[in-house]
Amino acid sequence: RYEYHLIIEKNVFLNDYAMRAFHPLDFESMNRAASTLLDFTDFTSFSKLHTDVKTNNCRISKALWEDKGNQLIFTITADRFLRNMVRSIVGTLLEVGKGHLTPEGFEEIILKKDRCAAGMSVPAEGLFLTDIIYGENLYI
Repeated sequence: RYEYHLIIEKNVFLNDYAMRAFHPLDFESMNRAASTLLDFTDFTSFSKLHTDVKTNNCRISKALWEDKGNQLIFTITADRFLRNMVRSIVGTLLEVGKGHLTPEGFEEIILKKDRCAAGMSVPAEGLFLTDIIYGENLYI
């Protein structure tokens, strides 16, 4: 499970631990777009190019923005993550939040399977690995 933290007001104590959002964001549209991630398994559009992986398939079980007052936190849970996947998903969801892309347009980006179609990757500040869950079959 990963979280990505955005701060929506100046806070010197969080500058190194979150990205600052300078524009008003359409929170509901961002969550509508994020929910479509659960309907797909091929995330080529959000994978770093030219990586040494056999497949770009992942099963996402949670993708949700939460409003925590002065922060917006995106939580995503999946069976695996591709290199740069979370940061590029967040960058593309921010395009939805700014009104530059619709939730339907976000879905079209997933279907294109083209990294160039997706938004910019957000900075690493703000990205946190919060949990690792192993299947029960690993514990004997």
